[in-house]
Amino acid sequence: MSGTSEEPGLAAGRPRHSAGPPTTDRHAPWPRAGAGSSEPHGYRAAFRAAALPMAVVDHEGLVVTANEALGGFLGRSAAALTNQSAADLLDLAADGRTWHAYREVLHGRRSRFRCTHRLKHPDGRALWAEVTVVPMPEQEACAGDGSGPGRVLLSVSDISDRRELQKRLRHLQMHDPVTRLPNRTLFFERLSAALETPAYDDSASGHGRVGLCYLDLDGFKAVNDTMGHRIGDRLLAAVAARLTDCAAQDGPHRPGAHLVARLGGDEFAILVEDSAGTQQLTDLARTVLAALQQPFDLAGQRLTVSASIGVVERSVKGTSATGLMQAADTTLYWAKADGKARWTVFDPERNAHRMTRQTLSSNLRPAVERGEFTIEYQPLVDMADGVVCGVEALVRWNHPQFGMLSPNRFVAIAEEDGSIVQLGRWVLQSACRQARRWQLEHPADPPLFISVNVAVRQVWDSDLVTDVAEILAETGLDPSLLQLELTESAVMGSAGRPIQALQSLSNMGVRIAIDDFGTGYSNLAYLSRLPVSVLKLDGSFVRGFRYDDGAHPSPADETIVEAMVQLAHRLGLTVTAECVETTGQAERLRRIGCDTGQGWLYSRAVAPERIAELIGTRPMQG
Repeated sequence: MSGTSEEPGLAAGRPRHSAGPPTTDRHAPWPRAGAGSSEPHGYRAAFRAAALPMAVVDHEGLVVTANEALGGFLGRSAAALTNQSAADLLDLAADGRTWHAYREVLHGRRSRFRCTHRLKHPDGRALWAEVTVVPMPEQEACAGDGSGPGRVLLSVSDISDRRELQKRLRHLQMHDPVTRLPNRTLFFERLSAALETPAYDDSASGHGRVGLCYLDLDGFKAVNDTMGHRIGDRLLAAVAARLTDCAAQDGPHRPGAHLVARLGGDEFAILVEDSAGTQQLTDLARTVLAALQQPFDLAGQRLTVSASIGVVERSVKGTSATGLMQAADTTLYWAKADGKARWTVFDPERNAHRMTRQTLSSNLRPAVERGEFTIEYQPLVDMADGVVCGVEALVRWNHPQFGMLSPNRFVAIAEEDGSIVQLGRWVLQSACRQARRWQLEHPADPPLFISVNVAVRQVWDSDLVTDVAEILAETGLDPSLLQLELTESAVMGSAGRPIQALQSLSNMGVRIAIDDFGTGYSNLAYLSRLPVSVLKLDGSFVRGFRYDDGAHPSPADETIVEAMVQLAHRLGLTVTAECVETTGQAERLRRIGCDTGQGWLYSRAVAPERIAELIGTRPMQG
């Protein structure tokens, strides 16, 4: 018979030993009559008649006596077992840990031994046996004259039925009842085991890599909602069958190498152990998509579904189950966002950008409180005389990890999570305070107006009118020196609260400017009814004015800009040209009639100290 021990924590690798040749001077298993006590006929009778296979074993490991139950269990007579090695009869020496523990009990250094291992019955069937070895009480184990060492009682239980029940219960615990696939628990158990396997050597046939196709069905909720959960469950079972077929086709020479599991709801995963590379995973994903796009016939219902699949493939070394699943979940999200019914491969660069975005989002609000934001100012120049007449406040984030960040890195994130309200108020307050400081420090020069960008969410989610009034009162800045910029798309077509707020601000004396004009709705008729003072032409029009650097000017852009300037002036609006970079552009815009210009020709955004030096001057051009 052969078997393996399941006793934990014992040394392995010991060679098989024999208990030695039988001795002729054997002690009786129980004391003889007259040896100091009455003969325990009841013990002997119970031992021999017991249904539990048992044997008395001496300190050398030889059977002193065995009952008929043990003989039947081993396919021999009980008498034939006498003087046989118990370890050989029950294969206790096949495993080093089991052999060591057994010998410890025989020699009195251990109080009890129990192991469970697989044995082969004489009739050929396999069974699971639980072997227990315990020392016998001294008055029962010794010969009565004090000369014999102690003996042990060995018993054997057939626990095959219990093991089979445990196996069935585990199967129920580890499998999904709807699809019969492995469930999330078994999937992660298998994944963890695959990642714990040491990476293969270069000379080995394996690759030391793992792959995962993580998918869910597009629009499955609609199936449940419209056709009921009964049809939904049938669809899940049919999908599971097709996924299993696809996995079998991908690894026909390695049965079981691909694990198909239902992780919950309409989410499935195909785990590819020992992956051959990303190409294998993408081929599998392509096969799965094609298989699922074939119609399903379910109880008279013909359904067509699609799936989105996230594909991740990487080396086992350095990969954790948590990291792999996070990557798979992210990639599945990308597949959904990119249009569904497709597979997408994990992209480290794209993920790094996403992680950066998440980091920035989580740090935005605390960053305002920590004072990590600063403001730089870009001059606005009167195109008639070239003198600086105002500045635009541009916020920067001095991030402790990513360095100095421009607004396009974090403003959109701030608008999404609402922190733009807190940040916007800080920018407005800081810019107005700085404009007032310049005014007080340069009383002989015309004061600069300050232009501050406002997100539409600031209008909806805060009382912008009250904030502006309080900040102007606190800083002492005249309302006419404050200009608020909103994008064209945020203002055009708005109604209700935004328009009321803009009207109140205009009535207060604050100037309202439409930023990036010409790229959004461009509803000029609607523009005439808005409380707007300034149009800022989008830089894409101004770039068509380049003459002096070899670029070909765009006559259409010039015509459009000239028409917009003329119309704006007729409506009583002033016009600012953005992205002015060359003297040729500046001259042409001046002749067309643009009122102010802004761009690198005059100055980049600079610190407040540099603006103080430019007040009352004409910035260097070129």
